[in-house]
This record gives sequence, C-alpha cells and structure tokens, in this order.
Amino acid sequence: KKTHVVWILAGWKLKVINRPKYGQKIHIKTWGRDMAKAITYRDFEIYNNQKELCAIATSKWVLVNTETGRITRITDEIASKYQPENNSVYEEKEIEKIAIKYKNEIKVKYSITENIDLNGHMHNLYYLDLAYEALPEDVYAKRPYDNIQIQYKKEIKYGEKVICKYAYKNNSHIVAIYDEKEKNLHSVVKLQKNYCNY
Repeated sequence: KKTHVVWILAGWKLKVINRPKYGQKIHIKTWGRDMAKAITYRDFEIYNNQKELCAIATSKWVLVNTETGRITRITDEIASKYQPENNSVYEEKEIEKIAIKYKNEIKVKYSITENIDLNGHMHNLYYLDLAYEALPEDVYAKRPYDNIQIQYKKEIKYGEKVICKYAYKNNSHIVAIYDEKEKNLHSVVKLQKNYCNY
C-alpha cells in the first residue's frame, strides 16, 4: 500500500540433486541477485540435516505497479531493501526461454475451478500439476522429474478453460498451456529426468 508496487513471479527452475528422506529436516538458503530495470532473481539452495546439498533453484521476478498493472522500474530505494548479491546457483544467470515447437502434439482440455488464490488467479504451483496431468501415461509414470522449469506468460483465472499441448524435444517433456481458443499462451512447463540420488 505504501509503494504501490508488487513482485510478480515470471518463472522458475529447479534441479533436484539428492532427495531428502521423509520427515527429514531441511535448511534453505535464499538471496536476491542481479536487479536491473524491472527484473530481479532470487536463488535457493536446499540442504538436508547432514548439510548435503539437495536441490538448487532460481526464480525470476518482475516489479509491477498495482495501480496501472504495468511493469515498472526498480528504484534505488527498493533495491537497497534487498541488498542483492552477485552469487548464482546456475552457471547461466538468466532463465532461458523454453522453445515450443510441436510434432505429434497431444491436446487436453481443462476447466479451471480449483486452486485459485486471493487474486482470483490459479496459484503458481498448480501450473506444474496441470502439466503433469497433460503428460502421456507412459511419461507420467516416470515421475518425479528432477529438472523442472516453468515460464509464466498470462495468468489463468477462475472458470477459464485451457488447452494443454504436449511435445517431446531434446530429452525434454514440454507442456504449453493456452487459452481455450489457443490464442494466448498462459505458461510453458519443461520436465527432464536427472537420475538424482533417492
């Protein structure tokens, strides 16, 4: 209310290295990095109680004006509150775009009436659930996937119908989520096996 700006999640990716055991306590380190113009990143390291690295992740955030709904610049005052660091968990500092070209695509249609947040939008994490449901049965059976990336383009609202398209390319399972008329892209999800330690 004071600043009239809000952070919007634009995308994230996660690499699982060693899955924690059930009931095991975990320790999470997180820090902001690379603030420029209207974009910043937040990185994560997850450790088990033996101090072994379990997973790394990075997330991309965009600053939006709550009155206009438009992307706005990060001021020096806002940046100073976060004290961004120069340390990145991935070699590539930016989250790469997911290429979506289809061959033998599979389409699945859903109506969104659950998992809605306070803004009337589908919660960020449920895009992954939607992608899992759109996978072919044999691909779904190979979960969990250890390398996950989600790119958000346009929010899904309560009652909207969406079309999920599946494709397999470069050892990646890709699900693109479109509106009912397939004109607007809501999100792209990429899944890969990493064969981490279980």
